[in-house]
Amino acid sequence: MMRDKICLVTGATSGIGAATALGLARLGASVVIIGRRADKCERAVRNLRRKTGNKSVAFLVADLSTQKDIRRIAQEFKQRYGFLDVLVNNAGGYFYTRELSADRLEMTFALNHLAYFLLTHLLMPSLLASPSSRVVNVASRDHRSARIDFDDLLAEKHYDRHKAYEQSKLANILFTYELARRKGPRPTVNALCPGLVRTNLGANNGWLRKKIVNLISRDRLSANEGADTSVYLASSPEVAEITGRYFIGRKETPSSDASYDQQVAERLWAVSETLTNVSCAPEPRHGAIS
Repeated sequence: MMRDKICLVTGATSGIGAATALGLARLGASVVIIGRRADKCERAVRNLRRKTGNKSVAFLVADLSTQKDIRRIAQEFKQRYGFLDVLVNNAGGYFYTRELSADRLEMTFALNHLAYFLLTHLLMPSLLASPSSRVVNVASRDHRSARIDFDDLLAEKHYDRHKAYEQSKLANILFTYELARRKGPRPTVNALCPGLVRTNLGANNGWLRKKIVNLISRDRLSANEGADTSVYLASSPEVAEITGRYFIGRKETPSSDASYDQQVAERLWAVSETLTNVSCAPEPRHGAIS
């Protein structure tokens, strides 16, 4: 089903990302995973090959909160592969205290949104080299109570971990819809909520917090269940022509009212260009996303 397809999955050494990579490898795709540590990537690749019998699994090492790393691995990918069929933007984090990335940007926004924006932009030539490419952005239902606070986008005045995370997930959906609206050759691009999943999200905040999160997460979905919609959007013929939509449990679902605000989406796009030092040429847009 996915033979001869090349898929790149970020944050794929554990959790939903690892399960997404597993699902795509089982379908026969050539899978490239991105993780922060070489040793974890090597173990993940060995595990994927062992479980699926698929030898076409490889990895790239990068800290996706760091724009220098994103630029480097985008270049490495383009040097190794002639095209890209599927990009799954999955890597993310939840930070209990305000942290700064190597670029001196608030970490939640840098990792959860700007990494999606920059990596997708840098890999666009590879995506357009495929006749039917797709971008899949992992968001969250937590976007529903969020708004984009342009007056304090990087939480320099006040940091609230919940608001920072919710804002980043709203940004994922705004980015999805704005990319879909832009005319010209484009991959399809869709966003999803994986559901309430047992993952390592927040594990960076210490062992005690991780233990608490694990206790409250016992009744949540497994990583494989959470990855199901990501694999579906990356591979199913049913959604091959669908773009600019939000999914939960494989079903197209309305996102929040704020996520359909085109003026906010355009402003966020412009700010993201500035913060990543890239320029995407202005283009006419398709009709409204609804």
